[in-house]
Amino acid sequence: MKYTTLPNTDIKVSKICLGTMTWGNQNTQEEGFSQMDLALDKGVNFFDCAELYPVPAEEKTYAETERIIGNWFAKSGNRDKVILATKIAGTGDYTAHIRANGFSKEALNEAVENSLKRLKTDYIDLYQLHWPERNTNTFGTRDYTPDTDDQWEDNFNEILHSLDAIVKSGKIRQVGISNEKAWGTMRYLEESKQHSLPRMITIQNAYSLINRVFEGDMAEVAHRENIGLLAYSPMAFGVLSGKYIKGTAADDARLKLFPRFSRYNSVQATEATKRYLKIAEDNNLSLAQMALAFVNERPFITSNIIGATNLSQLTENIESINISLSNEVMKAINAVHAEIPNPAP
Repeated sequence: MKYTTLPNTDIKVSKICLGTMTWGNQNTQEEGFSQMDLALDKGVNFFDCAELYPVPAEEKTYAETERIIGNWFAKSGNRDKVILATKIAGTGDYTAHIRANGFSKEALNEAVENSLKRLKTDYIDLYQLHWPERNTNTFGTRDYTPDTDDQWEDNFNEILHSLDAIVKSGKIRQVGISNEKAWGTMRYLEESKQHSLPRMITIQNAYSLINRVFEGDMAEVAHRENIGLLAYSPMAFGVLSGKYIKGTAADDARLKLFPRFSRYNSVQATEATKRYLKIAEDNNLSLAQMALAFVNERPFITSNIIGATNLSQLTENIESINISLSNEVMKAINAVHAEIPNPAP
């Protein structure tokens, strides 16, 4: 395994992060336990979860993923071997069953306390805001269009003051953001600098061969402000394994179970994936290996969040850390990207 540190800290994390959002829905608790055992055995010390998980978000399964991780900590005694990240859910139609008061002081305190109880721990290493409260172009929306009905008021300072109190209590160590844009990221950093408040050290956004949107404004922000990307969906919900193109996807594959997740299966995304599959096969790589190695090697990556529904997939995904892509492969990848840029924003 390869390791780095969370930006502006001495917290050592594996470059591969174990994603957990299928546990409690596609995966049972026992399967989640087996994945954590395997990941830790292979040197993965960074786990990412969220109160929202498992996905799709439903009231009947709310926070089940955190409960599974907490049960594993209680059984294994391995809390001290794991750098643990989780998130507070943002506001939205599909989170109405969680709470309606966004990132208010009360909401943050409640969310942290409940996550600690479910996770059976007294601290969280990295606590993240799952997505912005304001209306912006996240989750498959390519371009930003102002919403004249947006009732949101700037509350970056208030949020950071609330998080500051929780950090000082010892319940969380560091803070980060997720599904953010360049403007929101810079506003958080500006408030931190001006008022000596906790600094967002990571941003968890989608990033893959078919979604390189981060390489726009956010890549420069990451470089100049030293905020690290925790890349999620590097396999684009399994699309970048090639199994849907080859027709080998099992009946319990994610996009078969949940076809409404259409972000990664547009006509353009499918065509780009076909071209990436050919590049991989021409270079004696699996598409999964190439897709993950591509993400692992980006200079702005702090850790690559991989997920799997079985141990075979998980092993292959973790072992991508040992693959280095040649200049020829990178040139071919960038040629496809030039012709079909970001088909799955």
